Amino acid sequence: MEAEEGGSEEAVLLRQHRKEKKDLQAKIQSMKNSVPKNDKKRRKQLTEDVAKMESELDERHKQELTDQTQKQPGEPEVNSISNGVTSLDLGSEVPVQQTRVSKAQKRREKKAAIEKERDDRIAEAEIENLGGARHLESQQLAHILSQRQLQIKQIPSDGHCMYRAIEHQLKERDNNVTLTSLRCQTADYMQNRTDDFLPFLTNSITGEMYTQDEFEKYCTEVANTPAWGGQLELRALSHILQTPIEVIQADASPIIIGEEYSDKPITVVYMRHAYGLGEHYNSVEALIVTPAE
Repeated sequence: MEAEEGGSEEAVLLRQHRKEKKDLQAKIQSMKNSVPKNDKKRRKQLTEDVAKMESELDERHKQELTDQTQKQPGEPEVNSISNGVTSLDLGSEVPVQQTRVSKAQKRREKKAAIEKERDDRIAEAEIENLGGARHLESQQLAHILSQRQLQIKQIPSDGHCMYRAIEHQLKERDNNVTLTSLRCQTADYMQNRTDDFLPFLTNSITGEMYTQDEFEKYCTEVANTPAWGGQLELRALSHILQTPIEVIQADASPIIIGEEYSDKPITVVYMRHAYGLGEHYNSVEALIVTPAE
């Protein structure tokens, strides 16, 4: 009877998996319908998002089937009999070894459960934002930029996005300054003008203004790590480049940093809901008009 119950549980799990796949396909179809066929950039992003969601679902299903197999009723009894027989043949060392294997398996299952929960949260955030805040923000930005004959130039979300967006804009002007150079110059500029920047930085735990040591550490991270850049770093860069920097956003007027300079502004796009996981900067490029199909 125990084996039959185990088989029944596996059948239930397989039915659940089929339903989840069907539900995901319905969501994917809805997402596809929301993106115009002639919008190649959004279609490409959609294809990547869909592949990621399908892959994550397949991995989760494989893990659940593996966990189900390991939890089949009857196995503990077989193992206990086997342990007893082995004990008679080989002494007390084998039961100790079996206990260690069991603990290792528990650790693996716990790790898998944590990773599954994290992946599920990411997948849910992706689906929610494709149909919600992220999608709306992208539409608003596309409209704002199209009025200037511009479109978003996608920048990787790796902690360097603000600097990469500036780097891209400079290359469009035949200025091949590198990401590394931009970071180092920004850190040096801020370190040499502590009074202009330190008062705007606070410790997230205490709420107090940064100490000198904390500020030095902050500048070191600006130069040497993928630390996210924001308005303070944009202020420093506008002075370094002696060029205004325009920040376009979906729900507010553009912000101009470094208005005292007369050059044509560098333009970047600030997104609050990019990837469903946090804030992000993109660059811009000339709008490519695709003929209607």
